[in-house]
Amino acid sequence: MLFSAQELLIFALAALVLVLTPGPNMVYCVSRSLTQGPRAGLVSLGGVVLGFLVHLLAAALGLTALLAAVPLAFDAIRYAGAAYLLWMAWQAVKPGGAAPFEARNLPHDGPRTLFLMGFMTNLLNPKVAMFYLSFFPQFLHPERGQLLLQSLTLGSVQIATSAVVNALLILCAARVALFLNRNAAWMRAQRYVMGTVLGLLALRLLTEKKAAA
Repeated sequence: MLFSAQELLIFALAALVLVLTPGPNMVYCVSRSLTQGPRAGLVSLGGVVLGFLVHLLAAALGLTALLAAVPLAFDAIRYAGAAYLLWMAWQAVKPGGAAPFEARNLPHDGPRTLFLMGFMTNLLNPKVAMFYLSFFPQFLHPERGQLLLQSLTLGSVQIATSAVVNALLILCAARVALFLNRNAAWMRAQRYVMGTVLGLLALRLLTEKKAAA
């Protein structure tokens, strides 16, 4: 068995925290929903999902080749991944940090343009590539073999989680944005909660791997 149910649940929860962390994909899809309606947001999300698939295949093939050729690279990537999660935590809590639903105005575009812009927004987002390269190794088990299949399994969970959460945010964007804009405390709380969870996740995963080594 590649993963236990508990391992997949922990990864799914981690993916949920990360998808709720503000980034270009969320801002773009929510902006489209607020300025052009939920349908435009969902079409844009379709492009974002396709971008995730491209990143996933590239990362899965690259990690499989690298870890097979250089076993010591696993620890190096693991430490770099933990550092990246801590950096993301700081980005969430630092003064002036971004919050979701701080949407930007966009012109009205047709479905093809919406899809392509969603795809390019994700494809050119370095945070996505960094996420796969730094986060996946926290959950990979080289001793179980089939690293490529492990990566694709984790990627499927992450993409499904991202798609579902973003779709819900798109459909409820107007109501959520109105609520958050009227309640600044909730905006601040969201940032600190996400930052704390990301930081604890990085430390927990790193400590857990050391204990298992």
